[in-house]
Amino acid sequence: MKNIFKTLTLVLLTQSVFAQLPPIFGTKYQSTSSTSDMVKTYLIPQKIIWQSDNSGKNIQNPSALLKMGNRQVAVNDKDLFRFISTAENKPAIVLDYGKEIHGGIKISMGIRPSKEPLKLRLRFGESVGEAMSDIGGTQNATNEHSLRDFIVEVPWLGSVEVGETGFRFLRIDVVEGNENAPIKSIEAAFIYRDLPYLGSFECSDERLNEIWATGAYTVHLNMQNYLWDGIKRDRLVWVGDMHPEVMTINTVFGANEIVPKSLDLARDQHPLPEWMNGISSYSMWWILIHKSWYDYQGNLAYLNEQEKYMTTLLDQLSTFIDKDNKEILNGGRFLDWPTSTDPKAVHAGLQSMMIMTFEAGSDIMQTLGNKKLHDKYNLIAQNLKKHKPEGNTSKQAAALMSIANIADSKNTNTTILKKNGVENMSTFYGYYILEAMAKAGDYDGALKVIREYWGGMLDLGATTFWEDFDVLDVANSGRIDEVTPTNKKDIHGDFGEFCYVGFRHSLCHGWASGPTPWLTQYVLGIQSLDGGNTIKIEPHLGDLKYAKGTFPTKKGILKVSHIREANGKIKTTINAPKGIKIIQ
Repeated sequence: MKNIFKTLTLVLLTQSVFAQLPPIFGTKYQSTSSTSDMVKTYLIPQKIIWQSDNSGKNIQNPSALLKMGNRQVAVNDKDLFRFISTAENKPAIVLDYGKEIHGGIKISMGIRPSKEPLKLRLRFGESVGEAMSDIGGTQNATNEHSLRDFIVEVPWLGSVEVGETGFRFLRIDVVEGNENAPIKSIEAAFIYRDLPYLGSFECSDERLNEIWATGAYTVHLNMQNYLWDGIKRDRLVWVGDMHPEVMTINTVFGANEIVPKSLDLARDQHPLPEWMNGISSYSMWWILIHKSWYDYQGNLAYLNEQEKYMTTLLDQLSTFIDKDNKEILNGGRFLDWPTSTDPKAVHAGLQSMMIMTFEAGSDIMQTLGNKKLHDKYNLIAQNLKKHKPEGNTSKQAAALMSIANIADSKNTNTTILKKNGVENMSTFYGYYILEAMAKAGDYDGALKVIREYWGGMLDLGATTFWEDFDVLDVANSGRIDEVTPTNKKDIHGDFGEFCYVGFRHSLCHGWASGPTPWLTQYVLGIQSLDGGNTIKIEPHLGDLKYAKGTFPTKKGILKVSHIREANGKIKTTINAPKGIKIIQ
């Protein structure tokens, strides 16, 4: 598994990462269709997880599904996989495609006496448990957002391609008795954006390398027509959730049209005075994303296009501040799901976000040459800091308070962020918790959090990062890539709250990619300033012996290398593209 991500991380900059798919993907076939930079690639399964019959009577030659074929059915194909059903025994099999992907499945059948279509039940799963589940029940498998449990008919001596969801596993059941069906292939149709990984990260800790690459891949899968939140569920543009994703795109892919396209969609779908997605904080995240996007990409013309909507939004936000400089936002009052039942946390987080938003708005107005609005929004931000929210104990809101400079960063880190280790974290706000730990100078602590929290998902078989992860659920739970033993809990199906109960829980959510930009920002020490014209490099290796990588600037690829020498000092080597100013 480690070599998979190392291959992804070190991929040549001039080629797509998927042009060099590592062994886990097995045989691939180049796209049969292409729209813009979206392509489709066919993958054979890597492993058979489970089969209902091991006697050779109802399931024959299953290993044939794991071999490369010519993708063309023929009347004289030999040694095919075969389903043989009876009225009493309808066989089934579970396939593992090795890695979470987005797309569907293509099934090809050979020649047989009956020319009637073969009915098969397909169940896609992000985990083995989900692929083995039925819709509903206590484990809450669903067909919402994308169909993942349905019956398909496969033609005699032909193929059928169906499905559009996020999955790694597929269960196939024969629906009817008295079938004798030779199956030539069951291929995954993998749909993705064909992009080079311009950014990379490698250090002396292979676990961190794997985490960095997993975050990058998680966001990559969600870069479909728009920047989605998840590829199985929440195939939507959720603006707040986009911020960690956009930071990952800045770090890995550089300027990509999907970001402005998604930001513009959100703006146009929610004319003021509507809040984006019905949530006031998400309208604030829209401004904060624009600030980050400009800081990295420096597209002044695009920023200018946002001025009218942005200033109207900022003025609207300013009407939700009371005489004591306290936010009184209406609409959906939301940070993330784990804090949603804690009013003190929500207020503390929203107060912090108001400060961050008006500071970002002030900076943007300065960039656009509007001194009057720069001063106006800066004054609002400073007044908002006069109100100090009390009673918050959540890590999410505490992180925002630290970032917004209304709580002491070191004390917050010690008393709240580090309390009980990685308990009570969320994958979305994990990025801001890491940011707050960096602000407190606790880089060693942040690396420990990354290894334990995001690494904890990898330890359970994850190949993408999840919508939510509670480390307390790990005890006595099985892995997602195995049939859950009867004496263990299903980490996917037996847990979850709010909108992610049981198998409805997404195991590929772009908002969980925070370690990827964080490791580049703070371990490699790459901070983009001045609309991407200036790069500040200030590494923090913590306990690492070395760290090196690449970063996509607006002028080309920046390469950095940091090595800890025998005397403890860090030797830094920088290869910067022409036109980029470097400060250290």
